[in-house]
Amino acid sequence: MQLLGDSEHEVKHARASVTGDAIQGEAEFEELQIGTQTLVRLTLTLSGNPQKLVPGLHAVHIHEKADCSGDFACAGGHFDPGPSGNSDPDANHPFHMGDLPNILIDDEGNGVLQCVSTRITLSSGPLSILDGEGTSLMVHANQDPYRGGEHGSGISGGPRIACGIIREVPL
Repeated sequence: MQLLGDSEHEVKHARASVTGDAIQGEAEFEELQIGTQTLVRLTLTLSGNPQKLVPGLHAVHIHEKADCSGDFACAGGHFDPGPSGNSDPDANHPFHMGDLPNILIDDEGNGVLQCVSTRITLSSGPLSILDGEGTSLMVHANQDPYRGGEHGSGISGGPRIACGIIREVPL
């Protein structure tokens, strides 16, 4: 399936180098304008030691701050701008703007996630993941069950195991 056609074009591009303990990967973000629709296509490729990046499903989210320090705690909560935004990683689930599908990791510690989101943009505006101080891409130890829970419950993916700051790349 060809996603880009005569009335479709790439507007912006961003990238994140995702790292963790014995985990590495690259995330590519492409903002596409298709008629009047704006969407962001994400391709995340991960590899790692299967004892650290265990086989199975892992939650992937965009977090509200461009800071992966402090064992990734400085990335803040989930990206969820707006007057009714709620960055609590458990209580706002699965309604936040930074929610993405789980990535499936194979027995060798490799995985690829390809998805499209209409909840975020790379261009300036209220849903931009590049405006202000920026955002980060987070990979969690557990899968995302796409339901909320009590604050601090870890329901949305549990421990943070890999992180990358999302940065614009010139076209």
